[in-house]
Amino acid sequence: MREITDQAIDTMLAAYMTAPSESLLVLQQVGGAISRVPMDGTPYANRDALYDCFPISIWDNPSDDETHIRWARDLWDAMRPFSTGGVYANNLGEEGTDRVLAAYGENYPRLAALKNKYDPTNFFRLNQNTKPAT
Repeated sequence: MREITDQAIDTMLAAYMTAPSESLLVLQQVGGAISRVPMDGTPYANRDALYDCFPISIWDNPSDDETHIRWARDLWDAMRPFSTGGVYANNLGEEGTDRVLAAYGENYPRLAALKNKYDPTNFFRLNQNTKPAT
């Protein structure tokens, strides 16, 4: 997020009214030193964000899966209009290629080229994978 607007705060507060137990919304301040490094200086591309915001829902009972997953996804959908569209790769689970692309942005082609050079068989693929360029 580039800013926390009154509407974003209202959206977060409304989400807490429906939160299952042990659910939260993490709001981390970023910017600062992060914003002083050129975007292509490291793989991290979202250097214009001032806040990192993501829902977390924690539960043990598999019968609660649908409730907790739905709450987190609904909250993300509600917060999306306030988002830059980017994501910090370490906050990802198994959201797929589109979110990995959002994490690395314009740096992704450079990372894919490096993957071609150093890991063309995609041996190191269990992280937020940058696939070898084709």
